[in-house]
Amino acid sequence: MLIPTGFTRPGLRTCLPGLLLGLFCLAPATSSLAAEEPRLPWTVNVYFENDLFTGTDRNYTNGVKISLISPDLVSFVESGKLPEWSLEYVYRLPFINDPDPALKRKVEFSLGQDIYTPSDISRSDLISDDRPYAGWTYFAAAFHTRSNKQMDTIELQLGMVGPGSFAEETQKTVHDLTGNQEPNGWDHQLKNEPGLAAIYERKWHHAPFVSRDTFAIDAITHLGCALGNVYTYANTGFETRLGWNLPDDFGVSLIRPAGNTSFSARQQRGGYFFAAVNGRAVLQDIFLDGNTFAHSHSVDKRPFVVDLAGGAAVYFQQFKLTWTQVLRTKEYDEQHGNHTFGSLTLSFFF
Repeated sequence: MLIPTGFTRPGLRTCLPGLLLGLFCLAPATSSLAAEEPRLPWTVNVYFENDLFTGTDRNYTNGVKISLISPDLVSFVESGKLPEWSLEYVYRLPFINDPDPALKRKVEFSLGQDIYTPSDISRSDLISDDRPYAGWTYFAAAFHTRSNKQMDTIELQLGMVGPGSFAEETQKTVHDLTGNQEPNGWDHQLKNEPGLAAIYERKWHHAPFVSRDTFAIDAITHLGCALGNVYTYANTGFETRLGWNLPDDFGVSLIRPAGNTSFSARQQRGGYFFAAVNGRAVLQDIFLDGNTFAHSHSVDKRPFVVDLAGGAAVYFQQFKLTWTQVLRTKEYDEQHGNHTFGSLTLSFFF
């Protein structure tokens, strides 16, 4: 697609704020848009992850996130639904002018919070041989470029670690409402520190190696990296799915950087079972290494961590519900065994 006269092509950092404003201004009108242009759906993903599903309350103990994904930007621009002033920001995005008609380009905005605690939350003293209390509340903006077989994601996360994340208030409120043990060690949490992370990940959707009518078995692989004071790592992994009317997406989404698979199309009735693995070579993890610029409690992290996941997904028209069970290998030397948690994701478009 060619850039209209008068458009320039500066970097991504100058266009995200304007594009964010433009798309959020449009959000209230999306229900009428969906009725007029069913080919241009917005997507909402709601994530809930917690180790209560496995009967524990430690390590990565809770994660929540909600994300909004735009329609395909190029089709959206051509539909005339986008305000004139925002077009300049759209055309500044990377890959936006690639003429390949199979490419879809979407932006995603997310708000999330992760909570980490040691094993014994009844203690009020500093537990020197266990991980620190920590919270991470963040805003993320991502740009997805996908074809039928490949998806690239560039994501920027900005947030706060420490008391400013309000993780303490969240956990204490939920535990009070549910009658669970009150967490008493939050006085020893990480100190306030602004967090920034830049993430890139590429996913490949491989052709089904078994396909009979509506039944199929396929595979998805990924390779990525993250850089920032919150986490710095390289990761890779794969997923295999077995089911009926497999969706045209890139696997199961979890609360992890660039983990979204950009589900955004009306599906037939169907469902599948899946198994996945994601391995990380970790250079920096603030939730284990402690604060970057201030003294805080820390533990000896392990350089390699693996997530093994399995579960099932069902979908009908504009809804998709996914249940995932995750086993995460030890993240630090003092940790007592592996960690497990469950994940529930509801996706829908409008």
